[in-house]
Amino acid sequence: MFRTLILMAFTFFFFHLHATGNISKYINMKYSYLSYIAIFIFAILTIVQAYYYLKGEKEHESHVCCDHDHDHEKDKPFYQRIGIYVIFVFPIIAGIFFPIATLDSTIVKSKGFSFKSIETGEPYAQTQYLRPDTSIYYGKEGYDELMKKELKKYSSKDVIALKDEDYLKGMETIYNYPGEFLGDTISFDGFTFKGEAINKHQMFVLRFGVIHCIADSGVFGMLVEFPEDIQMKDDQWIHVEGTLSSMYYQPFKSTIPVLKVKEWNKIKQPEDPYVYRN
Repeated sequence: MFRTLILMAFTFFFFHLHATGNISKYINMKYSYLSYIAIFIFAILTIVQAYYYLKGEKEHESHVCCDHDHDHEKDKPFYQRIGIYVIFVFPIIAGIFFPIATLDSTIVKSKGFSFKSIETGEPYAQTQYLRPDTSIYYGKEGYDELMKKELKKYSSKDVIALKDEDYLKGMETIYNYPGEFLGDTISFDGFTFKGEAINKHQMFVLRFGVIHCIADSGVFGMLVEFPEDIQMKDDQWIHVEGTLSSMYYQPFKSTIPVLKVKEWNKIKQPEDPYVYRN
């Protein structure tokens, strides 16, 4: 009976994630078909397990009168049986009842903030900062061709407005070809992060980006420089627009793009604060 309930709970959990839209907090939605498959599989397994349970109950009733009743599950120690169920029940309870934490500047601080990607044990996983880099998913020729295509698209615009759907592509193109965009007008949304900005005029404006799932997420954006001293706490969402310049940033020991802000305003955190690689 417990097995049937657990499978039913997993089915409900994945369905609940889609119904509430919270599935986007865990994965890039272009892979959402995998979770739909999971719902289908869990539903089938639930039906099968319920069938065997009901069938077993009928056999149990017929065997009791003949004193042939024997349940192999009961041969296991009680603590072992309970432990197995707890392992499966806990993630369901946590997923349904625990609040979903949104990644913010606290994660940036805890992981450390760097201009260079941090390699992990996985060949296709990196902890990335500021500059999106999807070159690891392509061959050199394929990646160069893709970036040239993106460069042609963005360099033809008078104002480069980076929306949610092209935020990562746009940032990656700008970081790959910063000289092509110097003096151009760029706008985007993000949350503030002071970090090791050089003076009171500067801070980073960032978005968490998801390549495949939340495990390979990175924080991407740009150093921005305001025309006057700015007093703003971390995690304040703002919209910025300005012209692109560059500077040598001592904490990173690198020359990085910097947005000279002309206009800005505070905004509410978007319903989906993450951006995705399409």
